[in-house]
Amino acid sequence: MRIGVLGSGNVGRVLGAGLAGLGHQVMLGSRDPGQEKLKAWSKETGPKASTGTFAEAASFAEIAILATLWAGTKSALDLAGPKNLDRKVLIDATNPLDFSSIPPTLVVSGNDSAGEQVQRWVPGANVVKAFNIVGNQHMVKPSFPGGPPDMFIAGNDDGAKASVTGLCKELGWSVVDLGGIESSRYLEPLAMIWILHYVHTRSGNHAMKLLKK
Repeated sequence: MRIGVLGSGNVGRVLGAGLAGLGHQVMLGSRDPGQEKLKAWSKETGPKASTGTFAEAASFAEIAILATLWAGTKSALDLAGPKNLDRKVLIDATNPLDFSSIPPTLVVSGNDSAGEQVQRWVPGANVVKAFNIVGNQHMVKPSFPGGPPDMFIAGNDDGAKASVTGLCKELGWSVVDLGGIESSRYLEPLAMIWILHYVHTRSGNHAMKLLKK
């Protein structure tokens, strides 16, 4: 499968490398794809990895992953070109965080969410919220004593969620579907629980699991 990653920070590079390692073709999209760190990422990741502009990555993708800091998300989608994402699955891994203080705070909450805003910005895409509730160090093949953690997802299109569920399972996750994209209103505060524990413990070695009986 061709996967375009919109964003070249830690989350984008980790997910991109993990998916390339599973045999997918991955293009990492950036405002400046010629950066030395991206050339090094592509070389280290191997022949399944390449870099390009946001528009090139969006056009290349069968499934796209949005992995930007919130402040740059709207700009990245504009540069990608909403039409390049029409009828495609767009995994929204963002959190609407303000880093002017530590711990950061949510700048979108209540009766709206980043996931819903992304869906409004690219109305032709099938947006699925995923990968926003864990640090990048455990996004690929997470291993914990209590077994695999759960990835909570939300989106309006069942087919898109099935595709994302498949990728999550390839990456070593169990999946819990929380319903429509409006459930991002609860997933983004859930990410704050992960962040607050990180701040208090100075460790990112935690993830979440829905216990069932």
